[in-house]
Amino acid sequence: MRITRILAYAVRLPLAEGRYGWSNDNYMEVFDSTVVAVETDAGYTGYAECCPLGSAYLPAYANGVRAGIAEIGPELIGLDPRDLASVNRRMDAALRGHPYVKAPLDIACWDILGKATGLPVYRLLGGAEQDEVALYRAISQDTPEAMASSIAAYRSQGYTKFQLKVGGDVDADIARIRACRDAAASGELLVADANTGWTRPEAARVVAAVADLDVAIEQPCATYEDCLSIRRRTARPFVLDEVVTGFDTLVRLLADDAADAINLKISKVGGLTRARLIRDACVAANMPMTIEDTWGGDIVTATIAHLARSTPAEFTYSATDFNSYVTVSIAEGAPQRTGGVMTAPDRPGLGIEPRFDVLGAPCLEIDG
Repeated sequence: MRITRILAYAVRLPLAEGRYGWSNDNYMEVFDSTVVAVETDAGYTGYAECCPLGSAYLPAYANGVRAGIAEIGPELIGLDPRDLASVNRRMDAALRGHPYVKAPLDIACWDILGKATGLPVYRLLGGAEQDEVALYRAISQDTPEAMASSIAAYRSQGYTKFQLKVGGDVDADIARIRACRDAAASGELLVADANTGWTRPEAARVVAAVADLDVAIEQPCATYEDCLSIRRRTARPFVLDEVVTGFDTLVRLLADDAADAINLKISKVGGLTRARLIRDACVAANMPMTIEDTWGGDIVTATIAHLARSTPAEFTYSATDFNSYVTVSIAEGAPQRTGGVMTAPDRPGLGIEPRFDVLGAPCLEIDG
């Protein structure tokens, strides 16, 4: 089996609630996502999706996905997509860094492998460790009152895990956390995610002010060193996200006891091949994970569901159903939230089929 052609499609995903805000006054209203199709001479086509959260969140941006695929794609023509290690080595040789560019190409090859073997991707990733994956809901940054009221609204939809977008004015953030903890029920998970938005003194103020609350603190500062300093000042559960960029940073994090859980974003680390390595290392080290991505629609949600379903429940801190956040469906067969949970399809591969009437014409085509 050989890769014969690679296509990319650009698709816009409007946010159902109109606006999503996080630290440093960043916000998005419409997401620019890229769907990738990897075709083979055996009749199998693999699909994947990559959707950066704008250009001010991570070193990633939507046009960069397409530009990077144009750079890497020609080097993959003629390779066997089932040889995932070889595919990843070839991508690394063709383009240094830029893991988010490589992620959809890697994931599309996993989709092909599943279709060729007749197995769903979660089986290839280790098997069904759980039938239903518990989801969290992100609470967009707003007034304390508005964020607290969102918890009740999302609870009515079945969610019991909530991620608060803070990382703004310190006094306002303390009020946001307190209001949301008051609104949350006993036993519901509450994570205050600053998305790198606080300085070290600001983060120190916040963790001291909420020391009496049942709340986890996620990625308070921009650097690993600043986060580690705050970790050592608080007894609250501590989550790291943006600074976990690959296996090397995970090893450092584990050695330093720098977190109680990590946020594993599949495209941030380069796709399912590397995400599986990080996942397995976390399980071996008793480190829970939120399994998700930067953003996306149906295909990203399916990818998350397969990795999460193959992860033991006790190590799945939470996961995300991004397709419920947007108004456009780009694939049939994608996981759908039922209450506060979802599951991965049992069909071969990712178990989805793109809606080409929604995707339109490809914006990029690479062939031999």
